[in-house]
Amino acid sequence: MSRDVGMELTAAKRVLLAGNEAVARGAHEAAVGVATGYPGTPSTEVLEALAVYQGADVRWSANEKVALDVAAGASFGGVRAIATMKHVGLNVAADTFMTLAYTGVGAGLVVVSADDPGMHSSQNEQDNRVYARFAGVPLLEPGDSQEAKDFTRLAFDISETFDTPVLLRYPTRIAHTRGLVELGEIVEQPVPGFRRDPRKYVMLPANARARRPAVLARLDRLTWYVEESALTQVHERGSEVAVVTSGICYQYVREVLPEVSILKLGITHPLPVERIRAFAGGRRTFVVEESGPFLEEALLGAGIPVVGKEFFPRIGGMTPEVVREVFARAGIGGCALPTADEGGGQPVLPAAPPRPPVLCPGCPHAIPFMALRQARAVVAGDIGCYTLAALAPLEAMDTCVAMGCSIGMAVGLAASGGATGPVTAAIGDSTFLHSGIPALIEAVCSRANITVVILDNGITAMTGGQHHPGTGTTLRGAAAPAVDLVSLCRAAGVEHVEVVDPYDVGAVHTAVRQANQFPGPAVVITNRPCVEAPVKIRDRPYQVIPGACIGCQLCMNIGCPSITWGDTWYDGLRVVTVDASTCTGCTVCAQMCPAGAMTPVAGWEARPGG
Repeated sequence: MSRDVGMELTAAKRVLLAGNEAVARGAHEAAVGVATGYPGTPSTEVLEALAVYQGADVRWSANEKVALDVAAGASFGGVRAIATMKHVGLNVAADTFMTLAYTGVGAGLVVVSADDPGMHSSQNEQDNRVYARFAGVPLLEPGDSQEAKDFTRLAFDISETFDTPVLLRYPTRIAHTRGLVELGEIVEQPVPGFRRDPRKYVMLPANARARRPAVLARLDRLTWYVEESALTQVHERGSEVAVVTSGICYQYVREVLPEVSILKLGITHPLPVERIRAFAGGRRTFVVEESGPFLEEALLGAGIPVVGKEFFPRIGGMTPEVVREVFARAGIGGCALPTADEGGGQPVLPAAPPRPPVLCPGCPHAIPFMALRQARAVVAGDIGCYTLAALAPLEAMDTCVAMGCSIGMAVGLAASGGATGPVTAAIGDSTFLHSGIPALIEAVCSRANITVVILDNGITAMTGGQHHPGTGTTLRGAAAPAVDLVSLCRAAGVEHVEVVDPYDVGAVHTAVRQANQFPGPAVVITNRPCVEAPVKIRDRPYQVIPGACIGCQLCMNIGCPSITWGDTWYDGLRVVTVDASTCTGCTVCAQMCPAGAMTPVAGWEARPGG
């Protein structure tokens, strides 16, 4: 959203918002003072939307733990604060999160966990509802954009009433689905300032032991609260079948079984067990939830006979089609959405052709991975666009587990002695600043014989071009000090640090070879901006000279989407062509072509964004 849109929202009463935008609006209405986070799909847009409004300090942090630390400090200082992250980001922040349940808060503190059932853009589909139970904090789950706004606003009140951080959790389909939202007024909040209370905020063992009973007493009070809360909605239809559900799954059940009785949970930890018991009332009761049996196990443990994962899948996200199929298999009649073969239903559409993910045309990451493959390196990879280098045609990444794992895993691979080639870690600039630095220090202190390739494209590219501590710009576009990666690596004790232009094919191969030969940890930094963010970079595009291509196919090994097969052949080999409309003019294919068949397009003029 632009700043103009933000002003329009302030004036409007009912607007169309995505779930992430609605969370931002709710935080704004709650007079949030500090908002932090680390970009990660599906949570990224919360802070971007919140930055449109005036009044709050909105910032990207180096990683999710730092973000939550900053938010917690602001809360202790008497200012309402929110920290946003995707589900795996809460793993990074978990150390702080778990202990905040003991300290409680100053002003309201909300932690946003945008989960990703179905792994649309994630390495796992963990169920972060268990974090609420693990820590002993309340968990709110909105089911649409309106609730995303309202629940966020309410979360701050709950946080302050019960002296606890609140976990706001929702999946990808809420984060990125738009719905009409009734806007509210901004409620100004007093800022009492920081109040010294070491027994509350200093978690020495003696203080922590004293705070543990407070956590349990809070859960008891929260349980009474949720039993009476309007966030638990009962939609009684008098049916013989009852459904307990929450969040987006409520929408699917209501669509598929409009006449079934539903109890919709807005707070899913702690649970209003007695209300659910009364609602079930001996009926056949289903629990519809994504991921694991979080609600089902809690209700079974309370002695309420329910069924859920016996029928519903544990894998992937729920959809109306899945819900309908499962209820039909369970023998529940009256399901809406009949299929086409049942007559009168929705037509069966042809399946969309597969579109495998690839690096963008002109991506500066391609050549470094080609050099690593040619060096027969064992490559420990990391989280970022460059993870696609594991796929054909590059096929130059051997491991990728979690954010910041690459350097530490490379140290372990080198220590194992089991690697069949030079051991390399490949990590992006944002990821390196997120969680790669401690592992680089480990590599130096253990004299690990590894090469670390830092793919510096000057932005957090995979999530849409957000700034980080190395970009020299804040979330709102103001100038800021930029971390110098070369100085940082040398300060950590790395003796061999080289910066190379990733578009210089020969220089990249030479830099990788020399780093692999260095005894001890060596760092190669490839330094080219992302061609797509924050602005599109377009230079003179290239073309194939008719009749000059010899069909050697070397350029196809780059994996550039702009290079495709042509319609002609040379000596039994198919020649290639370049799509000038998508080519960025990076020159890499021309450098690699042994026949000199790649040449700039004549008479080219700068295109928009170039």
